[in-house]
Amino acid sequence: MAGIRGILSRQNIAVQMIAEFLGTMILILFGIGVVAQVVAGGPGLGDHDSIAWAWGLGVVLGVYTAARISGAHLNPAVTIALAAFRKFPWKSVVPYIIAQVAGAFVGALLVRWAYNKVLHNADPGLTAKTQTVFSTLPGNGTLPVSLWGGFLDQVIGTAILVFLIFVLTDRLNDPPLSNLTPFIVGLVVVAIGMAWGTNAGYAINPARDFGPRLASYITGYGTAWRDQYNQLYWWVPIAAPIIGGLIGGLIYVTLIGRVLPYLQGTEAPAGRGGEVETPVDAAGGVPTGEQQTGTPRGSRGVIDPTPGGNDPRRPEPGSGFDPGTGRLDPGTRRDPRDPGSGPMDPGAGPNR
Repeated sequence: MAGIRGILSRQNIAVQMIAEFLGTMILILFGIGVVAQVVAGGPGLGDHDSIAWAWGLGVVLGVYTAARISGAHLNPAVTIALAAFRKFPWKSVVPYIIAQVAGAFVGALLVRWAYNKVLHNADPGLTAKTQTVFSTLPGNGTLPVSLWGGFLDQVIGTAILVFLIFVLTDRLNDPPLSNLTPFIVGLVVVAIGMAWGTNAGYAINPARDFGPRLASYITGYGTAWRDQYNQLYWWVPIAAPIIGGLIGGLIYVTLIGRVLPYLQGTEAPAGRGGEVETPVDAAGGVPTGEQQTGTPRGSRGVIDPTPGGNDPRRPEPGSGFDPGTGRLDPGTRRDPRDPGSGPMDPGAGPNR
């Protein structure tokens, strides 16, 4: 029994990879699925707004799927930003990215299979007309946007995403209750889709683009790696979001995160200013700590800094945390100067 518990432990990287795989696959099933319906299904089956909403809801559902176990990044740009700024272990970055790309790939294959006849009917040659179902193109394959225009768009869009993820998950920043965080991050993705969808299709997630692009290539889209100008474009939705995510994280840490401790009436403890304790995803998240009596540890927002909730720090008596119920006493405020019982953190788990 102990061996089984060890294998299934939330600290097991294989278990975390499975969670990232499934969470990203859920995201893609809704996101790619709605684009297939709108692009290939004919009039009356949706529009740009329905696409944005389905992507956002896909983020919400994908995060709820994975957050307890892995933190639900669902996005390599988020994983890398959290490793750079939020002490996510670098040794876990590559396994997480592999799982995210694999989940996106399998999700896209399922959509490709389900919509096969409709796609061939709408676009017998499997050209850029329906390539946008699976991966992004500058100007969505039709508008006069250059490769570098798409690159700039992705840098800005992903910087916005990661900046707002840090905003929503900094425990010093009055974040939403942890179980609501995935929904709010999903709304962020909806807003980005509605405001930043013209120039490059708001990939803002390397796994979301590369996995489905590969799936489309092996199922008949011979020009999947190029844009409508026949330029190699596949690298743009990989490199630009990673750069944008680092920029967004840096802006938050530099301009907001380091200021918040002073608003608490105290200087930040070493290494804690503006700290977001467990990654999100692309997309938001819910507590990843120990669950007791059916309530996640940190249901008011205290999150462990590593996936699976293996934070060695335990609250001191009187800190407001009741280990018997897994709840925080709302009448007790934590002293932000105490590194063992810091201010509230909204939740684990980023995109889309």
